[in-house]
Amino acid sequence: MSRPRSLPANTSQAPTFAELGVAVEIVEALEARGITHTFAIQELTLPIALNGTDLIGQARTGMGKTLGFGVPLIDRVFDDAAIKELDGTPRALTVVPTRELALQVAEDLTMAAENTPVVVAAIFGGRPYEEQIEALKAGVDVVVGTPGRLLDLAHRGDLRLDEVAIFVLDEADRMLDMGFLPDIEKLLRLLNREHQTMLFSATMPGPILTLARSFMDRPLHIRAEDPGAATTHSTTKQVVFRSHRMDKSAVVTRILQARGRGKTIIFVRTKRSAAHLVEDLARRGFSVGAVHGDLGQAAREKSLEAFREGVIEILVATDVSARGIDVDDVTHVINYQPPDDPQTYIHRIGRTGRAGNTGTAVTLVGYDEMLKWQAINEENDLGKPDLPEWFSTSPELYEALDIPRNARDTVGPPRAVFASEPRRERR
Repeated sequence: MSRPRSLPANTSQAPTFAELGVAVEIVEALEARGITHTFAIQELTLPIALNGTDLIGQARTGMGKTLGFGVPLIDRVFDDAAIKELDGTPRALTVVPTRELALQVAEDLTMAAENTPVVVAAIFGGRPYEEQIEALKAGVDVVVGTPGRLLDLAHRGDLRLDEVAIFVLDEADRMLDMGFLPDIEKLLRLLNREHQTMLFSATMPGPILTLARSFMDRPLHIRAEDPGAATTHSTTKQVVFRSHRMDKSAVVTRILQARGRGKTIIFVRTKRSAAHLVEDLARRGFSVGAVHGDLGQAAREKSLEAFREGVIEILVATDVSARGIDVDDVTHVINYQPPDDPQTYIHRIGRTGRAGNTGTAVTLVGYDEMLKWQAINEENDLGKPDLPEWFSTSPELYEALDIPRNARDTVGPPRAVFASEPRRERR
């Protein structure tokens, strides 16, 4: 079980889950984890979701979207007269883009349902079919899963979706914008009864909204911030500069020695880049793990858990794999390479400066990556069109990120990469 989310400093002014009518069993489960008052997205969506209304919930990363849909989902499955009594067949289905996020969401929902008879299960690829089929046979009320494995089990007859009364898409913009739409449409066709649909995401471009509404019933679009608000957290300091490709590893090594640096996520674009960088950092003496597609599922889960628990403080990740990283106390995010699209930049740096904490996001832009940065800057209105050119020896780098002048190329003897077993393809 992951540790509970911390709450923003001003949450005492927000209503409690109890005041919004959440079942006492769920309220007590949340209180046991120190969660009493709602985040903005939860305050706005809970009354609507508890009534069974279709909705689109939008809030920046780290501001409580999971419980925004998870609490009303568990509440309705547990105690809504419009939903059939529990009999071990799923009453709710939550679809997410990655295995890591499936595990994280399932953990959060299980926590909320702890004092109820509601059973939650995560269904995703990379694990044996048998263990998931056995779980379904034993009885599951809420399924959280990735599209491919959900469809496989549904087509085999092991996953029944005919009694699903609540359907949720988490990270909806990515689900609908990155090739998942055909699978989502197939899943929707398997939902035979009338159901509530909820979409939650940090960003929701106009074309995606139009598409989403095509399979929703008069949904309400709820935003947890002013439409004109900045796309990034004001609590996140953004440092962006041009960096030579051959100097980037040395630059990252200096940044990792900054004063006050704690948990740090380093984003790269490709699995190959992730593998190269994590090995380089381990050689330089850092305790570091990775999550990317060339690692087996067990190794990825081991690295994520070690990162959450503070066993390792540095995690190198590709964008897709990082969808399951839901940790509030990340102090630094480093974009080793800028992402391919502007919205991914928002998702990346939203991993720090979360839930009332402050953070630092550093982006290294190669000379051949300036066009990507210009698109990111313009779409997100960041006001950083002209970037300084810094090297690992530049005084400006040390000053901007509070790096000690005695920072070195290595911090200790070489280490092994944490949980670095190769992936084994499952036939």
